[in-house]
Amino acid sequence: MQFIMHPIGIIHTPFTERDGTPIQASRSETRGSVDIFPEFEEGLQDLEEFSHIFLLYVFHESSGFSLLVKPFLDDQLHGMFATRYPFRPNPIGLSVVQLITRKDNTLEIEGVDILDGTPLLDIKPYLPEFDVRTGTRNGWYEARKRG
Repeated sequence: MQFIMHPIGIIHTPFTERDGTPIQASRSETRGSVDIFPEFEEGLQDLEEFSHIFLLYVFHESSGFSLLVKPFLDDQLHGMFATRYPFRPNPIGLSVVQLITRKDNTLEIEGVDILDGTPLLDIKPYLPEFDVRTGTRNGWYEARKRG
């Protein structure tokens, strides 16, 4: 089975190198923008009514992967799927960012943890009623915080 995806836009940020890029959107107050290609602009209708959005994108500077990795926040090896490490079999990234404004096909966002020039695959609204979970377990990350 093969999937072919095409970008719907480009994400612009001040981050041009992996070093210095925040490791999670929730740890960033940096602003950026998203230019949606004109043929997809109509799909942005009503998006400005949401305060936060999910951005799904390609880790375009990532190549290769390992099934065991040391994530940025730990010094122990963990299974790659138990981390948010960017080197993955399918280099797809996911960030929740604050939507500041929308002007035509450009979105101004805050809380970016994404490299400049990143191809955008999709946008979805963040809805706390569906997206917030309680009673979660946080695996190795929780154990790291206690240690």
